[in-house]
Amino acid sequence: MKTPSFTLVQLRYFAAAAELGSMTAASRQLLVSQSAISTAVAQLERELGVQLLLRSRSRGLALTSAGRDFYAELRGFLAHCQELADSATDAGQELAGDLVVGCFETLAPFWLPDLVASYTQRHPAVRITAREGEHATLKRMLREGECEAALMYAYDLEDDLETVTIASAAPYVVLGVAHPLARKTSIRLADLASEPVVMLDLPHTADYFRALFETVGVQPQVRHRTRGYETVRAMVAAGQGFAILNQRPLHDQTYRGGSVVCLTLDDDLPPLDVVAVRVRAARPTRKVHAFIRTCLTVAGRNADSAEDPAPMSVE
Repeated sequence: MKTPSFTLVQLRYFAAAAELGSMTAASRQLLVSQSAISTAVAQLERELGVQLLLRSRSRGLALTSAGRDFYAELRGFLAHCQELADSATDAGQELAGDLVVGCFETLAPFWLPDLVASYTQRHPAVRITAREGEHATLKRMLREGECEAALMYAYDLEDDLETVTIASAAPYVVLGVAHPLARKTSIRLADLASEPVVMLDLPHTADYFRALFETVGVQPQVRHRTRGYETVRAMVAAGQGFAILNQRPLHDQTYRGGSVVCLTLDDDLPPLDVVAVRVRAARPTRKVHAFIRTCLTVAGRNADSAEDPAPMSVE
């Protein structure tokens, strides 16, 4: 079987055309002629013996099924090529360039300030940008290359996504200061079975909280649902019910000036792992390695001795 003979230039021209959906747009981005893009893609298709792009005057370019699979693999290959070039030209030099990372929206207030500040202090030549979103949005951003890594909770992550565990967040109960049980230091969910619940109602997050109730055989009496973490605390402080959360602020005062108390759960309930996530097929860059090390450091773990699943290591 003949080994295909294609060039890195052809691969890059195809990737640009596939990403932008237009030969014209690709030629503008790469500062080459449109005919050069078209010729390179045609030569690549001929070498591979498969059509990668469908061409239409009215709708531009569209990837074929084979083209989608090839492009998915190609993105990781091109990133690795850039990494090889960086390692040759920047050996011994500090990291530089852009890094876009994602962060689950309820984790962001607790993690992003220290992460960005610590990363910037360690790697001042890197322009790190953080984008917040809910679970499905972050997974789409990772797969479409809009961010290189994301800090998320470890649920509903498919096999194409690889993780490094950064921290573990145990569930706890939030009560208003006037609640009869507020003076306790720990509690069981059964003690609150008849009381109203203020539910943090984000996709998958609410499913996790409902599963906690099911584990101990309690049917939650949900009175209020909200997507706002701080809204949950404010509603509890106003006496509208109790809540279960995982991330815990350093103080117990809400935006409105009310106060809550946080009680440890005596029930044997599973925590939520906080994980750094990337696309398995894309080779992580040095900047991503540095981001994971920073996450581990911020979490109080020793990055040098952490056990990480290959190839998403922090070496």
